[in-house]
Amino acid sequence: MTSAEKLQVAVEAADKKHAEEIVALNMEEVSLLADYFVIMHGNSERQVQAIVEGIIEAEEAAGVTVQSVEGKKDSRWMLIDLGDVVVHVFTKEERAFYNLEKLWSDAPLVDVHQWITA
Repeated sequence: MTSAEKLQVAVEAADKKHAEEIVALNMEEVSLLADYFVIMHGNSERQVQAIVEGIIEAEEAAGVTVQSVEGKKDSRWMLIDLGDVVVHVFTKEERAFYNLEKLWSDAPLVDVHQWITA
């Protein structure tokens, strides 16, 4: 599965769990860490956990190996490492505090709107 396909699976799964303000950054020319960073938030720690679980289930169903998951249940920031795609799921407050979009502002945005229904 390509990194772009993993990205699509993650965005669609996050959208199904009502993740807010889903943003994808193309990291290919900016960092060696991953091809894409996906950033989103939930409105509570419980929703963050549900979003993470939904993404993991969808990726595994698509045949993707989840490399690791950082953060514990009830965390305010969890990270899913899919190899060439890294997904960050925050609470709204943590997302504003860390502001990864600004930190990685050199990375071009990826248009994910076609995968978001709401």
